[in-house]
Amino acid sequence: MSSQRQAILDGVLVVDLSRALAGPQAAMMLADLGARVIKVEPPHGDDSRGWGPPFVGAEEQPQSTYFMCANRNKESVVLDLKDPAGLAACRDLISRADVLIENFRAGVMDRLGLGIAGLRQENPTLIALSITGFGADGEMATRAGYDQIIQGEAGLMSVTGDTAGGPTKMGVPICDFLAGVYGAYGVLAALHERQRTGTGTVVRTSLFAAAVAASTFQGTRFTVAGEVPGPTGNHHAAIAPYGTFRCADGLVQIAVASERLWQAFRAYAGLSAEDPRWATPASRLTNRQALTGEIELAFAARTRETIVSDLLGLGIPAGRIAAMDEVFSAPPVRDNGMVIEVDQPGVGRIGLPGPPVTFDGLPDREHQHPPLLGEHTHDVLAWLKADAGEVAAQ
Repeated sequence: MSSQRQAILDGVLVVDLSRALAGPQAAMMLADLGARVIKVEPPHGDDSRGWGPPFVGAEEQPQSTYFMCANRNKESVVLDLKDPAGLAACRDLISRADVLIENFRAGVMDRLGLGIAGLRQENPTLIALSITGFGADGEMATRAGYDQIIQGEAGLMSVTGDTAGGPTKMGVPICDFLAGVYGAYGVLAALHERQRTGTGTVVRTSLFAAAVAASTFQGTRFTVAGEVPGPTGNHHAAIAPYGTFRCADGLVQIAVASERLWQAFRAYAGLSAEDPRWATPASRLTNRQALTGEIELAFAARTRETIVSDLLGLGIPAGRIAAMDEVFSAPPVRDNGMVIEVDQPGVGRIGLPGPPVTFDGLPDREHQHPPLLGEHTHDVLAWLKADAGEVAAQ
């Protein structure tokens, strides 16, 4: 590091038993903050190591880019938890840990001989993060949680897409991702609480809970107003004009979210100030289809670049719909260091989407590559043996 200041979670040991995305995402967020994260994998590895294409590296040892998205800054240890020796080593690790992360279905940890209640008796300061699909209790507790299933069950698909195409999933595993974010948030709160009480706790979240929390204003449309929202395509459900519009050479996005912005936009688009359909936010929403038609007629001879430039000049939020190659060459990505580079064994120098949070006064950390399967098994087991010897000698 280029400074004497330590990373925020320096000295925190995390044992990551999770796989796929939600748990690994939570563990990676803690690792990004400086925690030591030891990822315990079965002999065949985290399932996401096999998810692809795309794969990179040598054909005889292909590496999944999916796995890479949530596993930087970790050590990989292979332990067979069905083997007594592997289970004992895992328990040994957990006895030294500050945080344990798991995302098995309800009951699996107990069947493995790793019941959280027993682990916390052996290590009272342990904070355990448990991420399930549908929650720890109730009739759906034992169901496996997969992102698209949760997107459907939690209502997100019902408000995504348009009426013609039907319910649509998001293009990223949003439930997995948010469950990981909420899990890390819970762990940080528990670490703070432990400073006061001296004891750990169990933090629980689920993909379903994360998805329901993400319903935001669509949720309160039902819980408060009694409305059951449906899909509105690429247009905002409560504000107009706010969405995607055709122009001469493609699509442009605008967000006219206040009366001040509306007056400026109305003049730019040549819309009548006397038309009662556009008089109020509510009337514009009611007449959104007609308003969209008028806007697209006004935009028909104007290019995307011209419209975006003009609207930004007027202080009206506008933008394009960028493909991923455009995103990762965009100024905000470049100017804010949103891609980190690491040397990946068997591949070379690679770029990874980096942490979205920075801290003034703290240096950028030196990130470590997503580990190869079992890359650190020997070193970690040697450390456990040496540490046990030191404890016995005291």
